[in-house]
Amino acid sequence: MHDSFELAACAEMLWRDKPMQWRVKRLTELGFQVGLWNWPAHDLAMLEKSGARFSIMNGYLHGRLADDEGAAELLRSARETAQVGKRLGVARLNLHGTGLDEHGLPVAACETVTGAMWLKARDTLARIADMADEEGVTFTLENLNLPVDHPGVPFARAQDTLALVSALNHPRLRLNLDLYHAQIGEGNLIELCRQCLPWIGEVQVADVPGRREPGSGEINYAGVARALHAMGYRGPVALEAFASDDPEAALQAFRAAFTI
Repeated sequence: MHDSFELAACAEMLWRDKPMQWRVKRLTELGFQVGLWNWPAHDLAMLEKSGARFSIMNGYLHGRLADDEGAAELLRSARETAQVGKRLGVARLNLHGTGLDEHGLPVAACETVTGAMWLKARDTLARIADMADEEGVTFTLENLNLPVDHPGVPFARAQDTLALVSALNHPRLRLNLDLYHAQIGEGNLIELCRQCLPWIGEVQVADVPGRREPGSGEINYAGVARALHAMGYRGPVALEAFASDDPEAALQAFRAAFTI
C-alpha cells in the first residue's frame, strides 16, 4: 500500500482553534500538501518560510466571469494573486463562477444564466488563460453546489465548469473537481470523474451530509479512489472538509480512503 495520489488538505478547515503557522507545520509533518483560501488573511512571510508545499489557494479576491465590469475586476485581482502564488510556489489558483462573500454566498446572485453570459464567461476565462501563460501559473475552475452551500452562483454545476474548461482546452486552465459539491448537485461521481478526467487539475473531497471527512457520510470514497486510479489519475486529491472530531483522525480516514 502506498499513497497513489498527491494528498493535500485545506488548512482553513482543520484545527480551527490553532494559529495558521501551527496548522501548516502539522500538515507538512504529516506528509500533506496545504490548501489555503484568501491570501490577505495570512502572514505571507511566514508561509514562504514554512517549507510547506501549497496545493491550491483562491486565485482571485474580487470579480465575476459573465459581465464586463466583473471580468475586468477578476483579471486585475487574479493577476495580483498570481504574484502571491508564485512567491509561495502555489501549484493551482482557484476560481469560481462569481465572487463569494465570507458565508460562501455570491456577491451578485444569479438565478438564470443566459446564453450571452455563457459567451462572456468563456471569453473571460480565455483572458485568464492568456494571463496564466504570461505569468507561468495554472488556474482551476471549481464546481460548487446550489442546494446547500452556494445558492445563486452561476456556472456552479460540474457539468457547467466542465463545459467551459473543455471548450477552452487550455493547459493552464483546469478543473478543480469538488466531489462534495458534485454529490449534492449531481451525483454519479465515478462517471463524472471519467468525463472530467482530461481536464482535472485537482480533486477535492468531503463527505455528504455535513462536509466532513470520508467515512462520515454517504459517499464510498474508497470506491471513487479505486475508479480514479483505474482511469490513470495520479494527481492531487485534497481534503476540503471539517473534522467530525479529531483532525488527525479525519486526515487518517482521508489517507486510508485514497491509498490503493
